Amino acid sequence: MITVQTNSDGTLIEVELSGEVTSADYTNTLVPAIEGALADHDAVRLLAIVTPEFKGYDLGAAWSDTKLGLSHWRGFDRIGVVADQGWVQTSIRLAAPILPCPVQVFSMEELEAARRWMRESLGSIHVTDLGGPCVQISLLGKLDPDEYKQAQSDLDALLSGKEGFRLLIDLREFDGWQGLTALAAHFRLAAGHIGMLDRAAIVGDKAWQKLAQRTASHLLGTRAQYFPSAEIESAKTWLAAG
Repeated sequence: MITVQTNSDGTLIEVELSGEVTSADYTNTLVPAIEGALADHDAVRLLAIVTPEFKGYDLGAAWSDTKLGLSHWRGFDRIGVVADQGWVQTSIRLAAPILPCPVQVFSMEELEAARRWMRESLGSIHVTDLGGPCVQISLLGKLDPDEYKQAQSDLDALLSGKEGFRLLIDLREFDGWQGLTALAAHFRLAAGHIGMLDRAAIVGDKAWQKLAQRTASHLLGTRAQYFPSAEIESAKTWLAAG
């Protein structure tokens, strides 16, 4: 048996499994809930609670589970599994490395911790005043749209007394975005302040970050430069010079 609860904005689905789960449980309950949520959102978070009464899947349910995963492979930005059964925990941990989103396993006594993890952001944005016209924005972890709302507020407050600014973009610990809505929020934040930007230094070690520097150079003329992570102090010096 499967029961489903969806939070008010539709981005978090909590699923409880008990007894023997059948193909009909997927067809009539779980699949409509997930597809309904994905109709309105780029990705959803799924928390599966495997009760002590869970006995497993019948053959049809196992196939339905496989089809669901293949059909919505990119539809999840986080999956949490709460279970005390050792075989369930082991199965999830073995599958986690090949799944396209963060996966965490919890025991039943950690249920509330699991719910907190589902609600929390996996990343953060730190806005730091480096003095004078220089500002550092550090992107950490994997970002969701809510982090950009706070970053927008912090950056606006910091820039309120400046006529222009120079930006250090620290990508050393950045792991990407949680869905297209987060990526869109990133571009909105950048576009809202590009008119005030005098120069930018991008710090990181990944190939796409070098591409970001070239794109920034195209948009800003010659006022963008890339620095490897080990040269962050050189980036700050370049940013403040002249």
